[in-house]
Amino acid sequence: MQKRGFSLLELMIVIVIIGVLYTLTLSKLQSPQQEMQKPSLTTLKSYLSHFSHDHKKVELLCQKSCDKCVVLSDGVKLQELKGFFDADVEFYRYDFFLGEIALNRESCFDFSVDGDGVSDQVIIVYKEKVYDYTNYFTPVDEYDSLQELRDAKEKLISEVE
Repeated sequence: MQKRGFSLLELMIVIVIIGVLYTLTLSKLQSPQQEMQKPSLTTLKSYLSHFSHDHKKVELLCQKSCDKCVVLSDGVKLQELKGFFDADVEFYRYDFFLGEIALNRESCFDFSVDGDGVSDQVIIVYKEKVYDYTNYFTPVDEYDSLQELRDAKEKLISEVE
């Protein structure tokens, strides 16, 4: 009886298949991490939701200087973000009868998302862009001005009536 081993070609094919599988697996694992490292105001809701475990509230808090922000869950620091803001941030609440109402905050920025994905119901103005977080379960709407936001809200009201 003659023992038959694997040919060089068969071994090379197996090595190539393993390499392809390894590359695909590694790229799938790195993509979410890279996405989580660079949040923006448009992706802030989903970014904070990634940290929510057991339906806990997650908060992004930036102190008065705004140069350093922390992600907190029940008061426990989960991550630190540097350089998230480099300009002033304005907060508004929207009232259908009065329009947008400016909010005074003690910190530079604080924003939270509860375990069900519901965030603070605010409008944020930053670098001449307006971010509307007033919709409960939909992605953030981005506008070029407060007037554009007003027009969109009034259009929505007229559609409902």
